Amino acid sequence: MIATPAPVRPARLEPIFVPRIWGVRQLGPLFPEKTGLADPIGEVWLSGNECRFADGPFAGKRLGEVWPEMPPEWAGLRAIQNAPFPLLVKFIFPEDKLSVQVHPGDDYARRQVSNAGSVGKTEMWYAVSAKPDASVLVGFKPGVTSNDFRRSIAQGKAEDCLERIIVHPGDVIFVPAGTVHTIGPGMVLCEIQQNSDITYRVYDYGRLTAEGKPRDLHIEKAFDVIHFREQSGGKVEPVRIERGPVTETYFVACRYFATEKWEFSERIAAATSSDHFDLMIILEGRGNFESTGAVTAYAPAQAWLVPAALGAYQIAPASRTVLLRTYVPKSVQDLAQRLADQHVPESAWSRLVYP
Repeated sequence: MIATPAPVRPARLEPIFVPRIWGVRQLGPLFPEKTGLADPIGEVWLSGNECRFADGPFAGKRLGEVWPEMPPEWAGLRAIQNAPFPLLVKFIFPEDKLSVQVHPGDDYARRQVSNAGSVGKTEMWYAVSAKPDASVLVGFKPGVTSNDFRRSIAQGKAEDCLERIIVHPGDVIFVPAGTVHTIGPGMVLCEIQQNSDITYRVYDYGRLTAEGKPRDLHIEKAFDVIHFREQSGGKVEPVRIERGPVTETYFVACRYFATEKWEFSERIAAATSSDHFDLMIILEGRGNFESTGAVTAYAPAQAWLVPAALGAYQIAPASRTVLLRTYVPKSVQDLAQRLADQHVPESAWSRLVYP
């Protein structure tokens, strides 16, 4: 067990910039210093296993090496630490379409991947920005069968089977494992997901790598995991609550993560749960996290791990701040109860809860 000095306080994680064939060569405004890049960057990992702590008691260490021995004051009393860090948060910068793809669920991932602790991939996307007509494809149109989809792939028409969703800034899309999807250009997304990078491509638009070779497809594995019947993914209808100076927008609660957005221009009070850590992803604004004996300054495009034992703390913005808070819930009913306690009708909160 790693010994840590008191007091606990939020700790920032350094991002990792990941080249992708469909990425961009400038990452403004989130990363204004990243311009004229030699390789197109498609993803910025904010909480990957290789991300290092920028400060605090774990400064310089990689998240993946700290997590198995992280004290419960940081990880939370209910943390499962004999598996990888549970949440992978990314910014996605598509200049071109991503492949048409699907991710497996946990059981299939464990059977197919030899790495210890392999998990599937359920994810959600928050649209940080989006140009007019930017869109994603998520899930099948009504009536599409396995044979229909195979035929469309062979004909180069895989997109024809999928539901198109026009994306506006602030929209959220939920993509459970087994849901076929792709992301189009003209937007920046914040992706919150299980800590897995298992992707099965079924169609890649005939693109070639820098070596002049097509990327691998994984059609048979994809068809092993695709859900062809009821489609549970798609655009989320959030619940928004005004709580004093902060507007809280609730998006998704599933067994893997719960996510909400906080918007505020004045000092706000917050508190952690001893059960779990929080991840705070700063989308806009600057200011300070303030807790007993510690003040830490935040800025846009940063990810902060807020330790479970921090308890009561405050956020003092120097400018209007928008952040995403995500965590691994004790159960999906936690969110349901929180919203019910605030007199949100079941018809509203039930659409956010995915058992």
